[in-house]
Amino acid sequence: MHKAGFVNIVGKPNAGKSTLLNQLMGEKLAIVTQKAQTTRHRIFGIYNEEDLQIVFSDTPGVLDPKYGLQEKMMDFVKDSLQDADVFLFIVDVTDKAEPSEFLIDKLNKIPVPVLLLLNKVDQTNQEGLEKLVEEWHTRIPKAEILPISALNAFNTDIILPKLKSMLPENPAYYDKDMYTDKPERFFVNEAIREKILLNYDKEIPYSVEVVTEMFKEKEGIIFIDSIIYVERDTQKGIIIGHKGEAIKKVGTEARIDLEKFFSKKIHLNLFVKVKKDWRKNDRDLKNFGYR
Repeated sequence: MHKAGFVNIVGKPNAGKSTLLNQLMGEKLAIVTQKAQTTRHRIFGIYNEEDLQIVFSDTPGVLDPKYGLQEKMMDFVKDSLQDADVFLFIVDVTDKAEPSEFLIDKLNKIPVPVLLLLNKVDQTNQEGLEKLVEEWHTRIPKAEILPISALNAFNTDIILPKLKSMLPENPAYYDKDMYTDKPERFFVNEAIREKILLNYDKEIPYSVEVVTEMFKEKEGIIFIDSIIYVERDTQKGIIIGHKGEAIKKVGTEARIDLEKFFSKKIHLNLFVKVKKDWRKNDRDLKNFGYR
């Protein structure tokens, strides 16, 4: 008997969705930072055992979109609410804001199981946790609730067996040697964007898109040329920094991560170009992969 299915990970920004995906996969597929809206795309992580295949789907955090890019990000979320066999709904126990009524309503209406993960439980006490469990049982009565810490791998070992029991009998949807649906260049782009999120403040990281124009392996070395697009000339100067020091730091940190990811030596060239107001331009968004 072989089980297979789609498990879609949803939640608000910074709930820990990407951290959980990486933990369950045992591989860093999704970039992780403390900044909201780190995840922009829908990323598949394909987990395989002899009699099991779980296609995890990491999605952007649910938000009220303010411009074109955020609207496209929410389109990825809406897609993920239509094709799951099981939902992993992640709730940050430290988040004091109102929960997403949009998600609660959708998950109550969709006729598939919901595993509700109360994340970051190391940052609360037993009394607070019990109160949250009661509140969420009321909000989504059908959900099975599990306290976890994705960052510290607390209770995450329980998730895979639970999912296996919930999934239907199916043949594998993907070849068993696949672990993601994304091409190599996507992970290059994301590694660079992660370092920009970590090294720059305010609006700069959100105004950036990365495109890898060359990815070529020769004699055991991967040669990569990537372009960092910004929206204004002033942002270009900030990205480059004094005497190019800022962009050099981004390139060095990204190269180190990429060498771990690909297990090969990397030669990385970064360039910075201006594409005015690309986040609001439908044609630019489409060209960058936001359909």
